[in-house]
Amino acid sequence: MIVGTAGHVDHGKTALVRALTGTDTDRLPEEKKRGITIDLGFAYLPTADGDALGFVDVPGHERFVGTMVAGATGIDLLLLIVAADDGVMPQTREHLAIADLLGLSRGLVVLSKADLADAERRAAVEAEIRAALADTGLAGADILPVSTVTGENVEALKARLEIERAAQAERDRAGRFRLAVDRSFVLAGAGTVVTGTVLSGGVAVGDRVVLSPSGTPARVRSIHAQNHAAERGLAGQRCALNLAGVERAAVHRGDVALDPSLHAPTDRIDVRLRVLPGEAKPTATWLPVRLHHGASDVAARLVPLAAEGIAPGAEGFAQLVLERPIAAAAGDRFVLRDTSARRTLGGGTLLDLRPPARKRRTPERLAQLGALVEPDPARAVARLLDLAPFTLDLSGFCRDRALAADAADGLARDLGLVALKVGDGVTALSTARWDGYAAALTGALDAFHAENPDLQGLGSERLRLQLEPRLPRSVYVAALARLSLAGRVAAEGSWVRLPGHVARLSPADEALWTRIAPHVSRHEERFRPPRVRDVANLLGVAETEVRRVCKLVGRSGRIDQVAHDHFFTRATVSEMAGIVADLSRSAENGEFTAAQFRDRVENGRKVAIQILEFFDRHGLTMRRGDLRRLNPHRADLFGASGAGDATP
Repeated sequence: MIVGTAGHVDHGKTALVRALTGTDTDRLPEEKKRGITIDLGFAYLPTADGDALGFVDVPGHERFVGTMVAGATGIDLLLLIVAADDGVMPQTREHLAIADLLGLSRGLVVLSKADLADAERRAAVEAEIRAALADTGLAGADILPVSTVTGENVEALKARLEIERAAQAERDRAGRFRLAVDRSFVLAGAGTVVTGTVLSGGVAVGDRVVLSPSGTPARVRSIHAQNHAAERGLAGQRCALNLAGVERAAVHRGDVALDPSLHAPTDRIDVRLRVLPGEAKPTATWLPVRLHHGASDVAARLVPLAAEGIAPGAEGFAQLVLERPIAAAAGDRFVLRDTSARRTLGGGTLLDLRPPARKRRTPERLAQLGALVEPDPARAVARLLDLAPFTLDLSGFCRDRALAADAADGLARDLGLVALKVGDGVTALSTARWDGYAAALTGALDAFHAENPDLQGLGSERLRLQLEPRLPRSVYVAALARLSLAGRVAAEGSWVRLPGHVARLSPADEALWTRIAPHVSRHEERFRPPRVRDVANLLGVAETEVRRVCKLVGRSGRIDQVAHDHFFTRATVSEMAGIVADLSRSAENGEFTAAQFRDRVENGRKVAIQILEFFDRHGLTMRRGDLRRLNPHRADLFGASGAGDATP
């Protein structure tokens, strides 16, 4: 269990931690000289079962409230310290407000310096404390008088902390690893060490991590968890990670050490914001603020998503536009302070790490945020899929909530969703929406075939653009693949058709094509088929008729016109696309020359360039000067990505 202190300056927070643990958390010379805490301090109290209670001691001075917020992140139990002689003071109230904004509802109040107050004074301060707690998550918290001078109730407080530890529910450790870095230093003989509270998941010695938002990779050389050497660090523990492969200068307070798959910094976040009642007026658009999240502190601009702003004491949706990216997770708590660092404005919960910069106040967008408020991932996904947009990047949703690596598949299975594999991720949609989209797609193909019986199919991109909703190309390709696997459509190169459709020529045209086909499909000459003029001379047929029938057959997808009057079979075009893919894969930088392609197809330079220009026009290849490379976004065109050894 992690215990955090809070309270006004000079109310005895550090003295109390010292009395409980024997450790003086004021380690800086300036702290000892001035007698006040400036930076975070850490101490541990061993328990009977060999574990330890971790303590985070925070500064109480108003100038260091930002540091206090960093220390309050990830704690399990709050010790609110109020001196019996002073009573509730300004930073008592601000620290209490911050704890409430961070969602801290487990805590005890320590009436410190109890030796300086008689029974009447203690009763008066306790009444003052209860009034201050009334509208917070700590309402009704127990108040324990303690004196570090006389020792009054120090042991009783230790016993109470042990009871709280025993009653604490175990943290959910199924998520992916995140540790909020609040301190870093170099240890002689070991190297860079970072410390912080593990927010989710776990990490083991030897694991690879990334320091986000910088993206610096590192390896975990060793771990101290709750002040003990350990093989693993788990959610809810304070850990020190000895990192290999990273310099101390590359680490900053506010960084997050995390599972590499979670590295996706953001500089724009939609939030649920509660404004403190003490503010003088509603929040204004583009208000400059300081965002405190985890151990990070970054300048931001606040955009309320209601035109009238958010009134003092009220809650509402808002967008934060950050000065620089941070590493965060949806569901994390945050605090906003003014730019002068003199007062806390409010705080709340991060909802969406990838919000739109435009149309952020539309009813549709506000409905999405209403769904994202759901803390339960399954309920949030179910609500989102009832709204626009049509599909949900389920892998991105799970990443942004730091859920387990297999969470996307589990959510899709449990909710009965249709899951489309898009790249390395999963995009999901409801069964009803999938059935509607599939019916619209096959219906469009059926109508096209009825109007164009002589065509092999409808162009894939043209089909995508005429369907509603208009899916992103990557999602559309995944949808086509699913329909193809189910036997509901047939995708051939850039054409799509219904499985039972066969392009039909007139009997006379079919008879002429039967005579033409052997000349353009002869295997040994497949890379240099005769032109229209040559075929016409061989058959004794007018060039115009040969050209007309070849174009009709080309529209059916059986042959492609690579250059004027130069037709290649679709199988040969697919084979040549495979050669392009093979040349690009085997080149060190992915680029190849026309001469290399010419040698593979054993053709003349002129025809080789015509073929490559055909691929350029269709987007299979990208040209830079005399060099070309495979376009990864169109690699599936003509079956290029699936071609194996395409050597003729």
